[in-house]
Amino acid sequence: MSVPTVKVEKHMKTSHHHLRRSRWLQLPATVVLASAVFASDTVSKDLQAVIALQGKPCGEVQDTEKKGDNDYIASCSNGKRYRVSMNASGRVDVKEQ
Repeated sequence: MSVPTVKVEKHMKTSHHHLRRSRWLQLPATVVLASAVFASDTVSKDLQAVIALQGKPCGEVQDTEKKGDNDYIASCSNGKRYRVSMNASGRVDVKEQ
């Protein structure tokens, strides 16, 4: 009976080691996801401010879609969608979609 006990203990030690390692592997993924959410939230707030400064009704930007450099589609809480981009002269354009 001592042989199965040794195998179980060895397996338990291995499982504990893998569990500890998997926790460390989860940490970078959590940091990456959190930073992506933070970046997305920042873009939403920036687009909301730009739309408001242009005098367009929006409410709150609920979703964003990046089309290119300095080119976004913003979906607002009031149902409107705007394309926010930079024109050739460096000015911001806000066009309703």
